[in-house]
Amino acid sequence: MHDTVITSKEKNYRSTVDWRMKVLVLFGTRPEAIKLAPVIHELRKKFFQTVVVSSSQHKHLLTPFLASLEIDVDFDLGVMKRNQSPSDVCSRVMSKLDKILALEKPDLILVQGDTTTTLAGALAGFYRKIPVGHVEAGLRSGNLMSPYPEEMNRRVVSQIASFHFAATEKNRRNLLAEDVPSEKIFVTGNPVVDAMKHMLKNLDVSPEIAELIKKTEGKKRLLLTTHRRESFGSTMTTNLKVLRDFVDKRPNVCLFFPVHPNPNVKGIAKEILGKRERIYLLDPLDYSDFLAIMRSAWLIVSDSGGVQEEAPSLGKPLLVMRENTERPEAIRSGVSKLIGNSPGSLKQMLEENYSVETWIKSVKEVANPFGDGRSAARIVRVIEEKLAAKDRAAKADQGKLF
Repeated sequence: MHDTVITSKEKNYRSTVDWRMKVLVLFGTRPEAIKLAPVIHELRKKFFQTVVVSSSQHKHLLTPFLASLEIDVDFDLGVMKRNQSPSDVCSRVMSKLDKILALEKPDLILVQGDTTTTLAGALAGFYRKIPVGHVEAGLRSGNLMSPYPEEMNRRVVSQIASFHFAATEKNRRNLLAEDVPSEKIFVTGNPVVDAMKHMLKNLDVSPEIAELIKKTEGKKRLLLTTHRRESFGSTMTTNLKVLRDFVDKRPNVCLFFPVHPNPNVKGIAKEILGKRERIYLLDPLDYSDFLAIMRSAWLIVSDSGGVQEEAPSLGKPLLVMRENTERPEAIRSGVSKLIGNSPGSLKQMLEENYSVETWIKSVKEVANPFGDGRSAARIVRVIEEKLAAKDRAAKADQGKLF
């Protein structure tokens, strides 16, 4: 396996778990890679054979992240195409992944979240009768069409998974309400907190972003991320105009917008926000640069699910541009405010919090509802115990034949 000296502690792990047991970890988007990176490192630390597969659902966004997350990919499915539909992604991931499953024969498939890659991985495992572990299980918005198609994806995966790694107690209750057996649900926290803690200790900020942060010192920095399908069209257009006008009227405010490469975002961002004073349209950032900007922000505005978990980890206030959220913990804790898709609400909330910063200042004191940075260890401990028990049972059954 490797040539380093084996300690007594490592020998103990080997006696608990047959290191030959194999876990296949699948991701295809940037948020999936961020959240699974700590789990991958923990699996390898505990001597599991770990096969890392990327669908490259969002290849241009994902590739820069892998180096900073210290992840090597064993198989790249290369499914990304321009203007791909969820059906395109699902069918190509399943077809290509099935060949890898036949070759590698993993003991467990680990998927994360709610993307089409996640759904395809779970279905491929089901068809091969391979157990599936679902990281970030139990999120529910209550509306099958929002977020689309993620809400349906996560519900289907919950019907397939053998192990449900729920980030919060609320997620566990959601699964119990859908008759998922309690012994299959494990509240672990969200490994995004693990990833952020590690990255913040080892932040390697590019010269360009470091210079931009220095250049805007003393300004109230707004950070914007928006890319969801339900935001496309008139909603995004009007929201961007609200943000443009807010910055234009206030010389001490600036806006950072890492622009998603989707043509539905890129074109309208350039049209409305391009060549504006104190508005910075940025190419997709690696995780260190994104965290550096997030840490420097005065206020975050986003329709992203992942940012709803990252903002509490940094004590940053967040306005969520969505009609509902599958992460109500951030709302209840006071870190986030749900403002819907109404440009009028966005304008009102920006102006109110610019005038009176009571909420913005209070967020720094809020405890993170998504974990303590030890989620990966909890997830791998469950995998360790369950696969070891399965292995012992299989050996016992084999012994009865002789």
